Amino acid sequence: MSTAFRSRLIEAAAAPYRQAGRFAWHFARGKLARDPVFFGLLAAGALPSRARIVDLGCGIGLLSNWITAASSLHAAGDWPADWPAAPCLATYRGIELMPHDVERAARVQPPGAIVEQGDIRDVALGEIDVVVILDALHYIETPAQNALLQRVLDALAPGGLLIMRVGDAAAGLPFVLSTWVDRLVCRMRGHRLGALHCRPAAEWRAQLERLGFTVQSQAMDAGTPFANTLLLARRSA
Repeated sequence: MSTAFRSRLIEAAAAPYRQAGRFAWHFARGKLARDPVFFGLLAAGALPSRARIVDLGCGIGLLSNWITAASSLHAAGDWPADWPAAPCLATYRGIELMPHDVERAARVQPPGAIVEQGDIRDVALGEIDVVVILDALHYIETPAQNALLQRVLDALAPGGLLIMRVGDAAAGLPFVLSTWVDRLVCRMRGHRLGALHCRPAAEWRAQLERLGFTVQSQAMDAGTPFANTLLLARRSA
């Protein structure tokens, strides 16, 4: 992947956020450039094409614009030769608790995508192909985490996929640093954080497997000082 392609994709995905103000635009560009999960999902082919996606704890809805920008570049022939084909949205529904983030996101969503305010602990999921939960589960209590994961399993179509990124609470200093940065970023965005409910990555994986998911895991913190793990959990067909 060339530096020029990387820049084109970031700028294309962040461009809609100009309509939501300078803070939203700068935040989008910075997050897409520094967080390895966005490029990681594309390089791994983790997101299926034409999927019905629910993004829980979606923030300002970056994922929908990221997929849309990637699809556009791929269609134009501007795509790394060693990557799988870019995904393309069928539908996208983002759920976010914080009103300011919902307001910013709702103004910039591409066709087929919506962002609405809701609490991931009790929001109705419907029938879906992919659920994405990136760095959000640790904000809710452990029993609520387990109940949500069960509801996700029940809502996924056969063969459907849960994509989760979690901090590894067994990772020592990198994990402590990641929680500190988490609190700092939330404060910058005008949010208050209470207690965090974290687990070791191995425990997250075991919980998913107890529910009946087939799970693959990989580190998703390259280029950062953090300790994040991506879990791809598939419901049986």
